[in-house]
Amino acid sequence: MTARDGDGHGAIDGDGDGDSDLDLDAVPDGPGDACACGDAGRPSIYQPFWRDSRANATRRAYARVLATVGGLAALASLTAPVLGLTRVFERSYTGPVYSDGVALVDGEGDRVTADRLSEGEQLTVFPEPRPGIDRAPTLLVRFPEAAYGGGTRLEFTVSGYAAYSKVCTHAGCMVADRDETTLVCPCHSGRFDPLSGASVTGGPPPRALPQLPITLSSDGVLVAAGDFEGPVGPGGG
Repeated sequence: MTARDGDGHGAIDGDGDGDSDLDLDAVPDGPGDACACGDAGRPSIYQPFWRDSRANATRRAYARVLATVGGLAALASLTAPVLGLTRVFERSYTGPVYSDGVALVDGEGDRVTADRLSEGEQLTVFPEPRPGIDRAPTLLVRFPEAAYGGGTRLEFTVSGYAAYSKVCTHAGCMVADRDETTLVCPCHSGRFDPLSGASVTGGPPPRALPQLPITLSSDGVLVAAGDFEGPVGPGGG
């Protein structure tokens, strides 16, 4: 039952005794009213969540977590290829890498034949059986025979092929890049000339990449004629 007081405001008489049990003016008319409480001052279940400062703080914290995770994922996606490209040589093997008659194989384990590369091309090869990239990555290059000179051991070449250790003599990174005919290490920009015995032409490496003596087997496969002429990787100067 609703009654009106003298000023026109409404009240509810729930038990019919003539007394107002609930003043309608105490109930907020809409979301713009200051009070969002229900009966006896208890918080209303209809209080808008977006107006709760604790909810705003939670959303901000959640957004920061997402941003951090996203940034780490992006960094990892960029770092992985770089680490794979410049993997540092691990000096865990002290014995000879190659020996006379050991075949050169590619990354799939296939033997390299004399027609594998055209002049100006290069390929990363390994001794057979492949001992692992930390022991024997080797750069096989092919140029016209007349192009070789300087410090190149011509008796170590065959059919325009020359082979050098892929491990930089400065810090042990992989010499994975190339600038025209120059071999370049991406770690500290060490530069080597494969036409002059992989001699140093720029950057901090203290010495040339050691050359591997190679020859052709009777069945046309490139094989080693011994081990590298010098120590592989940094040091040993």
